[in-house]
Amino acid sequence: MPAKKILVAEDDADILFLISYSLQYVGHKVIEATNGCEALDMAKQEQPDLIILDVRMPKVSGLEACLQLKSEASTRDIPVIFLSARGQDPEVKRGLALGAEEYVLKPFAPEELLRRVDGILRRTERQRGQQAPVSDRPVQNSDPAGTGTERTDERCSS
Repeated sequence: MPAKKILVAEDDADILFLISYSLQYVGHKVIEATNGCEALDMAKQEQPDLIILDVRMPKVSGLEACLQLKSEASTRDIPVIFLSARGQDPEVKRGLALGAEEYVLKPFAPEELLRRVDGILRRTERQRGQQAPVSDRPVQNSDPAGTGTERTDERCSS
């Protein structure tokens, strides 16, 4: 599989380094963000092939960032993997209800994360030829996860 562009949004510098190093080691290009606002901006600008979001980040949580990404035509089809130290069933269900492909618990083995990334990227490549173009599909503006957040612009502008 050719190298892919992957956005990693994680506020813990050590975990961010571990994930970025692992992805780069297998040939992927990595874009880094340290909070939800940066992740939203970079996702829109860079149009990565995959986004890895920490659930708990400053300014805008990973859940809120995913909700916004999935509600915008330009980013809704980018697959998302959530990372979290909290693995309670309701939180996992909420993350998956927002449209995440996977929910990975910390601590994690880098090899396991790489396997999940590879699986999602392969599945996405297979599905690309079977879907209607992004512009032909309706935008979802609902909040299926119950985050109570529809706009993050106010927190990201400062």
